[in-house]
Amino acid sequence: MLVVSRKQNQSVVFPALGIRVEILRVAGKTVRVGVEAPDEIQILRGELPHSTRSVAESNGESTKENHELRNRLNKANLAMKLLQKQLAAGSLDDAEESLELALKTFDEIERTASTEVTVGALPGFAETDSNSGKTQKRALLVEDDPNERMLLAAYLRASGYEVDTAEDGQAALEYLAQHKPDAVVMDMEMPRLSGSECVKEIRSDYQFDDMKLFVVSGMEQRAMNVPSGDRGVQRWFQKPLSPEDLVNAMESYLN
Repeated sequence: MLVVSRKQNQSVVFPALGIRVEILRVAGKTVRVGVEAPDEIQILRGELPHSTRSVAESNGESTKENHELRNRLNKANLAMKLLQKQLAAGSLDDAEESLELALKTFDEIERTASTEVTVGALPGFAETDSNSGKTQKRALLVEDDPNERMLLAAYLRASGYEVDTAEDGQAALEYLAQHKPDAVVMDMEMPRLSGSECVKEIRSDYQFDDMKLFVVSGMEQRAMNVPSGDRGVQRWFQKPLSPEDLVNAMESYLN
C-alpha cells in the first residue's frame, strides 16, 4: 500500500521502472514535485517537441499486454498532469489525491513490469495556460475506465471546458440523442458499442456534421479503420496521452 503526504523530501521509488517521485519543496500553497526516470522514459518540458513512440512494441505489432500498459501509463500521466493544475490553483487536498492515484498506478506498472517490455516516451508534465475569460465549450468524454474518465474530465474542466461523460459508445449515442456538445473525445475499445462504431453512427447523422471528434486510444488508427477528416475524426491521440496536446487541438478546431 502506498501512503502519500505533503512532507518535504518524501520520495517513492519504483526500481523495476527506474522511476522516483519526490516532494521537493512545500511552501504555503506551493508544492514542487520532481519525477526522475531513465532515458527510455522521456520526461520532457511541455513546450518542447516530444516523441510519440509506442509505449510497448513486440515485432512492430501492438499486443493486448501493450494496450493494458498504455492504459496504465495514461492513467498515471493524466493524474500527474491534473496534479499540476490543482497545485497551480492551490487545491492541495485534490492534488494529493491525484498524486496518490498516480503513485498507485506506477506501483501497478512496477509489479507487472518485465525485462521483455520496452517502455517508450512518456509525455512531459509541464503546465498549460488556463482558458479563463473564454466562452466555455461543451465536450462529451467517452471512456470505459472510470479512473481515466474521471482524470481526463477533471483536466478538461480545469482547462475551461464544460464536460459530460459516458462509459461507452452506446451511452454516448443516448446522450447525443438529447444534447449536442461542441466536441466528443472518445476511447475505441469499449463494451456494448465500440468507438469505431460510435464514430460511424455519429457521422451518418447530418445534424452532427459540425461536431468535432477526437480519439484517445491505446490502439493505432489504422488498426481501427477509422478515417480522418469531416467524415471521421479530427485528431487521433495514442495513449499515453499528453493532455496539453489534446486541449491545444480542441482549441484549434473549436475556435
